[in-house]
This record gives sequence, structure tokens and C-alpha cells, in this order.
Amino acid sequence: MNYFMNPIKSYKNFNFCTIFCENVKHFSSGKKLPTVNELTKQRSKLLGLSGHYEPTPSDRSHLLKYLPKFEDLPPRSIKDSFLEGLIPLSTDENLQEKYITFLGRVRIGRLLEDMDIFAVPKDVSSPFILVTAHVDRIGYTAYQRRHNEDIKISGFVSWVGKSSMEVVVKLEQFFEGSWHKITRALFLMVARNATGTGSVSINPLKASNDMEKKIIEGGEERKLRRSQASTKHISQMVPSAEEQKLVHDLYKNIRKLRNNNKSAELSKNFVPMHKCKLSNTIFCQPEDRNFYNTVFGGFIMRHATELTWILGFQFFRHRPAIKHISDISFRKPIAVNALMQMFAKVVYTKDDYAQIIVNVFASDPMEGKRDKTNTFHFTLKSSKTVDQIYPMSYHEAMLYIDGMRHFNTSMNQNVDEVADAMDEYMLKLSKS
Repeated sequence: MNYFMNPIKSYKNFNFCTIFCENVKHFSSGKKLPTVNELTKQRSKLLGLSGHYEPTPSDRSHLLKYLPKFEDLPPRSIKDSFLEGLIPLSTDENLQEKYITFLGRVRIGRLLEDMDIFAVPKDVSSPFILVTAHVDRIGYTAYQRRHNEDIKISGFVSWVGKSSMEVVVKLEQFFEGSWHKITRALFLMVARNATGTGSVSINPLKASNDMEKKIIEGGEERKLRRSQASTKHISQMVPSAEEQKLVHDLYKNIRKLRNNNKSAELSKNFVPMHKCKLSNTIFCQPEDRNFYNTVFGGFIMRHATELTWILGFQFFRHRPAIKHISDISFRKPIAVNALMQMFAKVVYTKDDYAQIIVNVFASDPMEGKRDKTNTFHFTLKSSKTVDQIYPMSYHEAMLYIDGMRHFNTSMNQNVDEVADAMDEYMLKLSKS
């Protein structure tokens, strides 16, 4: 995003549009925008990186002397950080092959990669490392994505803490003369110093108008909700009496069917949770790296999404629709030479929906170590009523309750609703 966090240069009169207007592409709506690939190359240049993989990363400790004090950082506004980019699917046939699904739509996983790239503010100088820490929620509209029409990616910084920032990223596709919303996501980014050994301060965010004030206030509310959610997690607090009763009633129903020798009915309509899982292992390569020589977060998101879709396909016995992705956590980076292991499991079902959790681990067979790095929560929709999942252990019962909570939260938030302040302000900035 626009001129955040640069202690080396002064950007009071600097216009980043002059950088990105070189070699911009024309697309079907008639407006000129830089491509995501061009934005990525420019960002690598700003970070002082060669763009080539180095088995031994260069020492960046000399950059620590450029770290500014918080009081020396000038405040920025939301409009300062606004940026738009383009995925030129209407003109680039090679890109179409990369994004197209076998049904002629657009791969969600590929879009997640682009959103994660885009979420990093574009003016982060060499002394800084900015990484994804959390993604609140990604919901998809009913719009059918087309593989041969341009997709616009836009966003801005919507909230700032002392060493973290919230970035909103939106995807729209140009079709039949207008833009159609695909999705919107909120990324929580954390700023670290050049060596990754400590946090650093970033520019404070100051509202320049009433709309920006409303957006920043919303960011404060989301920060509070994230904090409250962590203290109320199933691993921290005993489930409520209502939740315990729900699990117990399910247990009684299953037991009753067994005692009445209704095994056929049981096997037809109910499925034990431990049978609804899928896993994969990926040996990470240099091409999967981010700017800092660890595995790119978008790459992790793409593979988690595709593993979830496959599990949903097997469970539904027909192609599922991914409706929501929520509460994505990035706990630890994954080394480029690590084995990335993913474990997906259906943890909750209701009507024609299924809730799937994916846990990601970084494994080092030589040292015998395995660390949990990421967690994803997916809500999938079927075209018909699905079998009911039931837990067989206390651990699975907790997963069931946690899945139910994520499902209820996702269903209470409708991405198709009338645009809020962030969507309205993004449209205003795009037109200006």
C-alpha cells in the first residue's frame, strides 16, 4: 500500500502512481492498472532483493541502524495506502491456463495466493519484514467467476497498531460492462526488523475524513473481537451447557440406533468423524518462497483450499462449493526445504453444509521435529442434505463444538449484503 513505513526516504510529495504507470496493461473495462506480477517485481526491488533464490540468505543486520523511533514516524491516512492491481485474464492465455478450473471457472486457491501477495504494503523498506499473522474471514459471493475476464484486486490499510496492521483486500471481476464482487478479506500483518528478531513500530493511522474514521473504529472493534475469541476458545474454556447438551443428545441418538439394531439407518445417515479426513505432504521448493526465503503464505493457503475441496468432494460425493474461509492463523514460518504436511477433517455438518478444519505442520525428518504452523476453517456447501458427522472421543467432541462455532459465525455474516464503509470507500478511491 502507499508509502507506509519508510524511514530512509521522505514521501511527503511522492506519488507511487508514477512508478506503477510504466508498462501498465489495458484491460476490458478500459482503465489502466499494473498487473499483480508487476507489483510483485516492484516490491522485490523496494526491499532490495535480487529476486533470485540464495541457499544462504544475505546478511541484513546492517539495515537495523535504519530503524526509526515511533515518535519519528509521521501519521498516514487510509487513502495514502490505497492500491489497485490487475490479473489480466482477458488477454493473457498463459495466465488463463494457470487459473482455469476443469469447469471453466477460476481456481480459488490461485486467487488466495494473489491476495496474500497484495496484502503486503508496497512501500515497506529494506529494514522491515512484514508477514501475515492472521486472516479473519474470506467469504465468496454467488457470482460465477470466469477464467477469461479481468480480475481487479484492490485494498488499503484499514487499521494500525504499534507493530501490526489490518489490510483489507477485495477482488472484483469485470463482466458485461460492470465490476462484480468476488470476495473480500481482512489480513492482519505484523512488522519485524530486517533480521526477524524483533517487532518494529509502524506509522500511526490517522483518519482524514468521517469515512476513514468509521473504518478505523471498525478495526478497533475487530481487534477486540479477536482478543476475546482467543480467550473463549475451546482449548481455554469449558463448553457451555447448551453445547455440552447438544453433543450428549447426539451421543444418545447414536447409542439408541445401535441398541435397536438399526445399523443400516446408522450407516446411511451418520458418519464417524475419524472416517472423514484426508492428508497430503508437500516437499517445499525455492519457487514456493516469499520475499524472506520462507514458504509463501499464499502457497500454503492454496494447497489447504485444494485439499479441503477434495475432501468435500469425497464426503459429498459431488463437487462442493467453498462459501467461507475463516480464522486463518500463521503461527510459524515454514522453511523452504521443509516437508509441509496438511491434515483436513470434517468436524461439523448441518443441513447441506460441512465445516472442515485443516491443520498444517512443518516437518524435519532428519531432526525428527514437527511444528504446527497454520490452521484453516472452511465452510462448504452441498447441493443436497449431507450425512451427519458424529464424534467418537472427547477430543472429537471438542472439534465438533469448535466447528459448530465457526459455522454459526460464518453463516451470520453474509458477504452479499449491502456494501459497508470499506467497500464504499474503496469504490470512491478507485474513481478518484
